[in-house]
Amino acid sequence: MKISTTAIFTLATLTAGNVTQQATAASAKTVTPTAKADNLVVPVIEETPARVETIASPETIVAQQFSQNPLPVTTTGNKNSPVILKPAATLIQNQKDKDNSSVTPPLIPSSPSPQKPATNNDLVVTATNVQIVGANQELQEILRKVIKTQIGGETSQSQLQKDVAAILDTGLFSNATVNSQSTSAGLNVVYQVQPVIVRSLQLSGAKALTYQVAQERLQSQIGTAISPAGLQQAVAQINKWYADNGYNLARVLSIKPSPQGILTVNVAEGLVGDIKFRFVSEDGKTVDSKGNPVGGRTKPDFLQQQLKLKPGQIFQENVVKQDIQQLYATGLFQSVNVALEGDATKVDVVYQLKETGARGVNLGGSYNAEQGLIGTISYQDRNVGGVNDTLALNVGVSSRDLQFNTKFISPYRVTNPDRLGYTVNVFRNREVSETFDDEIRLANGDKVQEGHIGGGISFQQPIEGWNTSLGVNYNRTSIRDRQGNVTPTDAQGNPLSFSGTGVDDLTTVSFTATKDQRDNPINPTKGSVLSLSTEQSVPIGQGNISLNRLKANYSQYLPVQIFSSKQPQVFAVNVQAGTVIGDLPPYETFNLGGSNSVRGYDSGEVGNGRSYVLASAEYRFPVLPIVGGVLFADFASDLGSGDTVLGNPAGVRDKPGFGYGYGAGVRIDSPLGLIRADYGFNDQGESQLHLGIGQRF
Repeated sequence: MKISTTAIFTLATLTAGNVTQQATAASAKTVTPTAKADNLVVPVIEETPARVETIASPETIVAQQFSQNPLPVTTTGNKNSPVILKPAATLIQNQKDKDNSSVTPPLIPSSPSPQKPATNNDLVVTATNVQIVGANQELQEILRKVIKTQIGGETSQSQLQKDVAAILDTGLFSNATVNSQSTSAGLNVVYQVQPVIVRSLQLSGAKALTYQVAQERLQSQIGTAISPAGLQQAVAQINKWYADNGYNLARVLSIKPSPQGILTVNVAEGLVGDIKFRFVSEDGKTVDSKGNPVGGRTKPDFLQQQLKLKPGQIFQENVVKQDIQQLYATGLFQSVNVALEGDATKVDVVYQLKETGARGVNLGGSYNAEQGLIGTISYQDRNVGGVNDTLALNVGVSSRDLQFNTKFISPYRVTNPDRLGYTVNVFRNREVSETFDDEIRLANGDKVQEGHIGGGISFQQPIEGWNTSLGVNYNRTSIRDRQGNVTPTDAQGNPLSFSGTGVDDLTTVSFTATKDQRDNPINPTKGSVLSLSTEQSVPIGQGNISLNRLKANYSQYLPVQIFSSKQPQVFAVNVQAGTVIGDLPPYETFNLGGSNSVRGYDSGEVGNGRSYVLASAEYRFPVLPIVGGVLFADFASDLGSGDTVLGNPAGVRDKPGFGYGYGAGVRIDSPLGLIRADYGFNDQGESQLHLGIGQRF
């Protein structure tokens, strides 16, 4: 049975790339460089003149085609400089001696045989003895399968020449000859071979694979007779290196030796040719009823900027996973899947994207005794211009007031680090004060209302793993009655503003640093988030207020398994604290109690202090696929700072200054977001229902 070069050396799973590199072996022999080619040239080491035969080219490998179905992917400098491969001369010689010692010497006539007349090369005779000289046991076993001349079988001079051609065709030998001697019983045959001695290494198609890595795995082959078993072991080790380093498509295609001892390692590494984006409709299709691609609002250029994987790089699964997480982080997509097209020589990566409903308009209305009938309209677009900018507009109109809150957000983008993110907002609103509750009202019997008008701008950029924000804000606060009249004091004459006029101006410069290590910012199941902030006022305008507000907020999320469930269970803890240094308008106190503080109390019912501490703990568990349950406990204290606030709003209203609450709640995953409903009991024996959007923390 004839074994071709490719049968021994071609280990194909992918198609070879285009990059060719090489390294040469150090030797004391004369080195003659070959002619310069397009690729790096391997010097040829000449020991003795040798017969050079043409080596059969590897078989054409049909490259593995990638399915276009989505693959579930749940997130350089060129180091290939030439490496000198140093043969161990002593080991080479020992190996040669060992190999030669195990081979029976050829049959040589004791005296020159007389000149024979020309014979027919096709004369068939019996091979009485077949010897192979110059090859070790491994190579002899291969040759005996390659040659057709076998002991006891028929052969001829033309067959012997075919055997020599077959031996050279394996690529394992730089030279091969055959001698034969006629006997009365038949023909004694001796094949004299010279195995290829591996001198140097050449990489073809390698971009990720370096010479250092290849050398470590092929070092045992350098300077010795070629060993197919050793090469196969090296191939397995190189493929394992590819897999261990995330090059999931990369493989060794073949190893091809030359008569001069140059090993050419052909690899295909999964070179990314193009990156494409296809939008998916609600029914999961990428084309519409007319066969046209489904359109999307998000611009391809923006999507390209979100990805670390670029055309011309080597495909790595871990990089693709990170890119998928980045696309999800934009909040623009319900699902992101990846499909591969082509082969490893040029693989196209296709992102299949199903967009969320980024735009929405809501109309509503409400009525309360303080403001009367209110009509509201809200508009939000989280993908303005197809680049993930957000515009939110809320307008409320009543017979007594016009309120609005407008915000535009252009977030910082990791993929464009030189560009700052920014947020601009403008607002005008009026609502019942959480600090001055209805225990003490205004002189006319109305509840105290706080009116705010102003705006701000902030810039965002990460610094050494922290998300930072620097902003400038302006807020004019006015204390008013139900009709909108400015009222500086309550019914007991307590001041309600810092200036004493009922109107204060507060201009501040704020800085916030956040380290977010949560697995999901909306509904985390593990990780932590720490936020530190400071806000310094500039003493201008009415009130001439000079203050500095300091806050710290830390949350930790721990996965637990109290009962068996497919969905995660989480134990979550939040601790926060803050203080104000300097001037403190009474409406700027820390208000304790309510749905975002101590549940079981109404808003601001625990206390209003210059300083505070708040601690909460929750056990979150699944009930149904879209319904979860929560057990919670909260505690807060103003640290005895309530009486340091101008007018002592907490003290005159007999607020305790500290308190705790506990209870249970449900979480519903709805199209509007995570709806929160908690029912809490406080330490005063009272209870309260709290509704909100999103987790408490």
